[in-house]
Amino acid sequence: MAETGDINSPTSQQAVRQWLSELARGNRLWIRSTVVAGTVAGIATIVQMVFLARIIHLGVIDEVPVADLTPLFLWLILAIVIRAIGQGFQTRLAARCSEQVRRDARRQIYRHWQATGPVALGQSSAGTLAREWIDHVEALHGYFARFLPQMMLSVVVPLLILVLVFWLDWLAGVFLLLSAPLIPLFMALVGMGAEKLNQQHFETISRLSGQFLDKVRGLTTLQLFGQTADATELIRKRSDHYRRITMKTLRVAFLSSAVLEFFASVAIAVIAIYIGFGLLGYITYGPSEELTLFSGLLILLLAPEFFQPLRTLSQHYHDRAAALGAGTEILRRLTTPVDSHRLSETADAGSAIDVIELDSVSVAFQADQEVLKDVSLVIPRADVIALTGPSGGGKSTLLHLLAGFMAPDSGRIQLFAQPPGSFRFGWLGQKGFLVQGTWADNLRLTTPDASDIAIDTALRNVGLGPLLDSRREGINSLVSEDGQGLSGGQARRLSLARIFLADYDLILLDEPTAGLDSDSEVFVLEALHKLAVAGKTLIFSTHHQALLTLANRVLLVSGGEVRNA
Repeated sequence: MAETGDINSPTSQQAVRQWLSELARGNRLWIRSTVVAGTVAGIATIVQMVFLARIIHLGVIDEVPVADLTPLFLWLILAIVIRAIGQGFQTRLAARCSEQVRRDARRQIYRHWQATGPVALGQSSAGTLAREWIDHVEALHGYFARFLPQMMLSVVVPLLILVLVFWLDWLAGVFLLLSAPLIPLFMALVGMGAEKLNQQHFETISRLSGQFLDKVRGLTTLQLFGQTADATELIRKRSDHYRRITMKTLRVAFLSSAVLEFFASVAIAVIAIYIGFGLLGYITYGPSEELTLFSGLLILLLAPEFFQPLRTLSQHYHDRAAALGAGTEILRRLTTPVDSHRLSETADAGSAIDVIELDSVSVAFQADQEVLKDVSLVIPRADVIALTGPSGGGKSTLLHLLAGFMAPDSGRIQLFAQPPGSFRFGWLGQKGFLVQGTWADNLRLTTPDASDIAIDTALRNVGLGPLLDSRREGINSLVSEDGQGLSGGQARRLSLARIFLADYDLILLDEPTAGLDSDSEVFVLEALHKLAVAGKTLIFSTHHQALLTLANRVLLVSGGEVRNA
């Protein structure tokens, strides 16, 4: 698609604006409620200024006693309270609107990640994906919570003030009317540069975060090959480039604020001069002779409030630029082609519900090299299948197809009359997946409601009973993402225990004993044997002879073909 090209192209910018508009369209109620609350606060501000000017006029010109001004003071306090309440609701509703929008954006990203599948998604840096999910989405907050509502309020509130000022003194109203367009004009001119800088900012930090995380994860390898100095220098250069982009963005932001404050101050000063000379009688043109302390002071009090929504909008203009920059990166992800039929595929009414079927399935990572070619296969329920063959022959690819992690280039796959990806199954890759937390936390990833007894039983089923008994904390023993505190075999068995706890009918395993010591191999073999006896459908890839004997059917995957060994 065109949107995935130059981030500064008109087509790309138009697509980002359209995407932001779609997010706003789905949350109109919150945006309108925010504007209503802001309008109430604006009207209360006008009323507050009216009472303040009236009190000063009566006290100074008419010399009304303070006691007689008490009702006006009470009305003034009420207006201040209403203004504060309106601003409070505006902030609260804006935050709720932003929360809904960010939830919608993350839901879109999640659906795209799900459609892409873990195999294709693995080609992207974990740092980049984390930036998309957290920072890029959070960058939308200012646009929807501040800029978008303020853009409407910058029209409504100044228009109300302008009507009142024209009623008081049409010449002062003309001054306001002529000066008002200057702020949006210069805001747009400065904002053009800010948008481009923000896009560069998000693109740079995405690359920097990805590279930094990759270097940290590969630190051991870098040390072994003596490349730590080069990696450090690369990160330093990238960080310095990010610093320069950030400083440019800040310079534009400060410049825009200074320019807009200057023009607002000049406009207010012109009105103040007009009112001052008008009250002194030096100006006799137009309605100046009818100026009173009340009308002149009220106009002077309302002038800053007239520009305040526009000035606030200019302060939030960088939120718009940030949202466009983040939106460009998010939309680039959302418009990345995916295997759409992987999720939209539906079950064939004629498919058997007790078998796994592959019908003329082909997969090619390169045009001239097919990993799997026209493979047809039927696997009955409760069968134990071992996939063997040379490395790179397609064993992992076949498992990924069955798991729904990727879609075939052609052919059809059905798992018990359901398409891949829609069927619950257990998965154990070549490296177990762990999260920072306790053993129980890791097992409850797939079974949140599991009892402590069920977790204990699952751990003993994979041979972790002696280790569990030796730990004072038991199932609440801590483990890190990289399995710190456990050996490689123990970490793999901890992941395997998750499968016992979830009680899946179909279990897929990719080299379950690869890299394990002999003791861990024995425990894994015993665990898989228990699953086979329990009537589970097991499909695993292996070169291990003991695992091959566990299977009741061995398939050789080689040269694009799958045949009985």
